[in-house]
Formats: sequence, structure tokens, C-alpha cells
Amino acid sequence: MEQSAQPQFLGRYIVADPEICHGKPTFRGTRIMVFQVLNMVAKGLAWEEIIQECHSSITQEAIAEAVALAGRAFADHAYQYVLEPVAA
Repeated sequence: MEQSAQPQFLGRYIVADPEICHGKPTFRGTRIMVFQVLNMVAKGLAWEEIIQECHSSITQEAIAEAVALAGRAFADHAYQYVLEPVAA
């Protein structure tokens, strides 16, 4: 993602602000990085548990937005993750 001097709003709940966490996408009004929450989702944590871990600073709607944006990003850039064929 190209960094701007201004915050970039990536959705209703997600922002990339160069003044916060080196411009990595975070949940608005927090320093909670989106990739950290996506990793928790990937580990199978219940969204309610993730919200508790984040001290109720994010909502289920914010997590859903992060998952949806991650899905779109993967769909648009999946070719970048192609593995070389592995011999059986």
C-alpha cells in the first residue's frame, strides 16, 4: 500500500494513518493492527474472545469488515502467493 501523509480510510472501521503504527492498517480510534485481529480469526478464536482481548475497543462489525477486506485483497492478489509445485 502506498503511504500518504494523510490518513487513508479503508472502510468504516479501518484506517491507515502514518502517525499510528507506522501507517499499518488499524481499527479507527485504536492502535490495534488489523493483521493481528486477522491472525486471531485464523487461529479460530471466537469473535467475542477477540473483542475481549482487545478490551472491547473493536466490534463484531469491525472484525467483519477486516475479514471482508482481507478476502477482497486475497482475491485481487492471490497470484502473488502461488507456490512452486512440490514433488509427491
